Amino acid sequence: MRNRPVRMARWSARHPWSAIVGWFVFVVLCLGAGMATGSNAATAEDFRVGEAGHAESMAAEGGLQRRPTEHVLIRARSGGPDTGSAAAAARELTDRMAALPEVAEVAAPVRSRDGHALRVTVVLKGAELEGRKNVVPLLAQTAKVAADHPGLVVEETGSPAISKGVNDQRADDLALSERLTLPVTLVILLIVFGSVVMAGVPLLLALSSIAASLGLATLASHVLPDPGVGTNMILLIGLAVGVDYTLFYLEREREERARAEGRLSPEALVELAAATAGRAIVASGLAVIVSTATLYLATDVIFSSLATGTILVVAVAVASSLTVLPALLVKLGHRAERRAARKAARRARRGGGQVRTKPATATATGRKPGNGRVFAALLRPARRHPAITLCVSVLLVLGMAAPVLGMKLIDPGKDTFSRDIPAMRVHDRLTAAFPELLVKHEVVVRSAPDRTPEVREALAELSRRALADPLFAPHAEPVVRTSAEGRINVLELAVPYPAPSGPAIESLDRLRGEYLPATVGALPGVEVAVSGDVARGRDYVEHESRKLPLVIGFLLLLTFVMTVWAFRSVVIALVGVLLNLLSAAASLGVLVLVFQGTWAEELLDFDSLGAIASRVPLFLFVILFGLSMDYQVFVVSRIKEARDQGMTARAAVLDGITRSARVVTSAALVMVTVFAAFVFLHLTEMKQMGFCLAVAVLLDAVVVRMMILPSILLLLGERAWWPRRPEQQTGTAAVPVLPVATPSTRPVG
Repeated sequence: MRNRPVRMARWSARHPWSAIVGWFVFVVLCLGAGMATGSNAATAEDFRVGEAGHAESMAAEGGLQRRPTEHVLIRARSGGPDTGSAAAAARELTDRMAALPEVAEVAAPVRSRDGHALRVTVVLKGAELEGRKNVVPLLAQTAKVAADHPGLVVEETGSPAISKGVNDQRADDLALSERLTLPVTLVILLIVFGSVVMAGVPLLLALSSIAASLGLATLASHVLPDPGVGTNMILLIGLAVGVDYTLFYLEREREERARAEGRLSPEALVELAAATAGRAIVASGLAVIVSTATLYLATDVIFSSLATGTILVVAVAVASSLTVLPALLVKLGHRAERRAARKAARRARRGGGQVRTKPATATATGRKPGNGRVFAALLRPARRHPAITLCVSVLLVLGMAAPVLGMKLIDPGKDTFSRDIPAMRVHDRLTAAFPELLVKHEVVVRSAPDRTPEVREALAELSRRALADPLFAPHAEPVVRTSAEGRINVLELAVPYPAPSGPAIESLDRLRGEYLPATVGALPGVEVAVSGDVARGRDYVEHESRKLPLVIGFLLLLTFVMTVWAFRSVVIALVGVLLNLLSAAASLGVLVLVFQGTWAEELLDFDSLGAIASRVPLFLFVILFGLSMDYQVFVVSRIKEARDQGMTARAAVLDGITRSARVVTSAALVMVTVFAAFVFLHLTEMKQMGFCLAVAVLLDAVVVRMMILPSILLLLGERAWWPRRPEQQTGTAAVPVLPVATPSTRPVG
């Protein structure tokens, strides 16, 4: 494993065109295979958890599962109700909808209690989550009816229309994030390398890695169904780590080129880079993959999809850095040498003197590497006063982490979606006219068919109790549906409050805790469970809370083991785990401070949920651990190299962090740019993820790796490498013996 990156780089360097063509053939094959097989979308069954999931399984057993439903709202454009024209519009709409092959049934029109609005309910064919694919013809018919009745407002909403609107908005948001991140990333890389060609290499490899990963993720969806979030994660993580890994490799190759001063061939330089940066990239990639794999322990279709997308894109990014990148560097290196030779020949002809080729120390990769005064200033407190710097920095980070103790979790439902989506604005008007459509609790009962009368009587008593409770809609008639064989009964109870609200949650608690045990739950041999929008959200949050200790426990253990494997040091591994915990806790604390309150709503353009989306903390904790390992591996690798070269523990720490500071900070800026772009998206959950990731990476790169880590290592000294110290050698570290680039030995590109 230790020599494999060097062997791969050596082969790519000696066969550059084979490596380059092979890579792009691999990308095309991945995309082609994905397009040929198509994606296997997750179904409603894949999302079922807890009691709500059990209730939905029982309802599906009797053919009473939820079906995709649309509502068309008809009202006068101005003034009071126009019953005649509204009824005519409803009849036309009913006829048009009933003729569509996507429609299963159209209900009779229902008038609102104030008489100002008419509602037509349309049920689509197919499963619940397939509605968004089939809703377009319905929207078209609604638009035609609206055009035929200019005096009325005829508009449509429902879960299918809202889901389609969310998907369309997400696609627009992702396109916006790409327009923001790609130019900024290119500018950062131009500043780092001072070369348009070399700045384009990381972007090219990152984008090709993303393309290959999208194809592979499509194939993987036939094993783990795709809930529609994996693509977002591949784009988010792929651009960040793809650029980072290439940047680390390029920076090391550039450093070796400057040190060699033209004495080594491009092939030799990429082998030197592979012996150091290549190994660090492998260790870092494995750390991210292993950390992310703990999300599978959550046994949740969304987390599994996020884990799969992240693992695939990280693995492909590592592969691109070890295969096609060395080949590109060799071709660019020879191109730079030929250009330098031609310039020298022209100068010689003009001057009539002897040809002297100036060593191209930085021609291929931009200007000579170095670290500026800013990094020296950041490192100065730890170098001069490590104990004080450590205490102050840790206290600062702990202060940032403090708000996490007051974190509240919520499963954001459709009521939290952006009102820029037309269907959401119609949803607000619909529920204002028909508040009973806000939330429905579904009580599902399974019993022997001969007990159906007894069950229905108990459900009637449950309905009477609920209607007498102000938490339930008093004017909405409870609906009981019974399966054909009589084994399954479903009672729908309406609640006039939005799903994430306190009254809606209280109504669920009262239903489960009081009314059910006293009625249908008291029947022996009868199985009962409650589902619905509120129950789904509550049970999902509880499911994640139960899985959180398991995931975090394995995450800490695997991170520790990976670090021990990478550096053969228990102390370094413990320090890494503690620093990752600090970084993750601080970023989550800032997330709570900003998004759980209302003070930053106008600044970041969001409506506070009063809580954090339930999926965000667990996902971010895992991803942040993986990304933090990136910087830990690259920084500590440089320190270990310095120790292997014979430096003292103190000198090695200062040298390693100083040498890695520039590239780590540049990589962090790329990641921050990518993640911060997600703050401009509409979906609050994505805003929270992007904001927290950006804060965490910036905090980790500047405070943790430039102040806390060097302070700890300077205070520990030689003890940091217990039980095995790095091999102390004089001279240079052990690297392959590589050919000097003389005219007689330089390989031909």
